[in-house]
Amino acid sequence: MEVLGIDIGGTGIKAAIVETKTGELISKRHRIDTPKPATPEAVAKVVKEMVSYFNWKGIVGCCFPTIVVDGKCKHPGNLSEQWVDVKIDKLFKKTCEGLPFYVSNDADLAGLAEIKLGAGKNSNGKVFVITIGTGIGAGLFYNGKLIPNVELGRIYHTDGEIIEKFAADSARKRDGLSLKQWAERFDLFLIHIKTIHTPKLFILAGGISKKFKEFKGHLTVDVPIKVAKFKNNAGIIGAALYAKKKH
Repeated sequence: MEVLGIDIGGTGIKAAIVETKTGELISKRHRIDTPKPATPEAVAKVVKEMVSYFNWKGIVGCCFPTIVVDGKCKHPGNLSEQWVDVKIDKLFKKTCEGLPFYVSNDADLAGLAEIKLGAGKNSNGKVFVITIGTGIGAGLFYNGKLIPNVELGRIYHTDGEIIEKFAADSARKRDGLSLKQWAERFDLFLIHIKTIHTPKLFILAGGISKKFKEFKGHLTVDVPIKVAKFKNNAGIIGAALYAKKKH
């Protein structure tokens, strides 16, 4: 079954057509910058542009970068305060002339792709799929079952800011950090998660996961770490899988 997967992030919105049986992208990935400010109307306009780009008429799966409960946004995340309590799926459906949308948290859906078809396939126990980008997302799975909306990136750091402001990839770019300097920050985050959750496995996703070989030597946390099989496409693929399951 072919599904359009859309991954909404704090800096970019990416999409592709996905073959849900294999997770293969059967179209080229298309990217559009996330509008500033990222209001519901502005983001919905980009989603409509994306649907038109692919001339898509079927169901759509969509990753959203904050807490989502039954299709409703419960926190603005790195977008706009106007998103709180917006029914995301209903808004996108209306904007895209009635196409059915299935929307959930971005890290949860990236994790779904990795657990079902990728680096976490057949993994038991507690597994975290960590997405590293503008923020830090976390998909938690126990014996392959999703525990939704675990917002680890919003844990508070010692300086009173949330940890993603200190250890996300956007912090590396903002503060001009080398990979070693950034990895030392990220390592503190992983050690803290290990202390409070004792996972069996971390799976790293997001754009910087492509550089894992360059920074893995600077991580000291004693939990096995894998790189997401689908790397920065995990969200797109997971969104498509989610839509297929829910439709």
